[in-house]
Amino acid sequence: MTYHQTCAHACAALYLGLCAQAASAAESAAAGDAPAPAVPAVTANITLASQYVSRGIRQTWDKPALQGGLDYVHPSGLSAGTWASAISDKFVESATVEWDIYGGYSGAVGGVGYSAMLYVYRYPNAIYRATGTRYHYNEVSLGLTYRALYAKYNRTISRDFFGIPDARGTGYLDLGANVEVGGGHTLNLHYGDGRVAGAGNHIWDWKDGKVGLTKALEDGWSISGAYTRAKGATNAYDIYTLGIPNRSGAFDISNVARGTVVLSLTKVF
Repeated sequence: MTYHQTCAHACAALYLGLCAQAASAAESAAAGDAPAPAVPAVTANITLASQYVSRGIRQTWDKPALQGGLDYVHPSGLSAGTWASAISDKFVESATVEWDIYGGYSGAVGGVGYSAMLYVYRYPNAIYRATGTRYHYNEVSLGLTYRALYAKYNRTISRDFFGIPDARGTGYLDLGANVEVGGGHTLNLHYGDGRVAGAGNHIWDWKDGKVGLTKALEDGWSISGAYTRAKGATNAYDIYTLGIPNRSGAFDISNVARGTVVLSLTKVF
């Protein structure tokens, strides 16, 4: 394995796999941010984003992304959903779509909300051919909320993690706040800390942060903007590549962790 091929594993360790921006509304409800409806509720969402960034990592090679999902919430606290996004085959080998399936239970004790969720991430046709490892993986997530504050911890339960073999036990701590600041605006703050399990995989550990603002509009529309940045334990994220020559014979290389701005327009039905 060349150094550039190894970099693909580095960025793989960064990916949330947890539902991304449009699916986060369902996840917030599961974590106790909103009470369960009096009757079963089904909602759909569609988002056009300037690019797809998750856990601080740019996954569409600076190109726009179309995203969408479907969510079901039962009055008992049970919920389930699915979400998908365009991705770049320069970021995930031989794949252009990420497909997430998730479900779990949420409730509240006093003013503290809690949730337990299972996430299944699928990347049709994706395989990291240097090692023969598929990108599919599964996570469990435990979450707590108190007023505007939240804390979540995701842990990989599958053997492999996003193209990294033998990485069961990879963990991601997500801390943040969604603060209403008036006029339909919400300030979005996030800090993440990822630790990749497995012998020698700690070199791919990373941290990331985000500051954003969401504006609720009429008829289920919203717009948002955010600045996000990630930093790895090594410089591998700064020269990310799959190690596959393009048509000109050169490698496609990008700094997928650098600071960037993401703009998005979302409609919830």
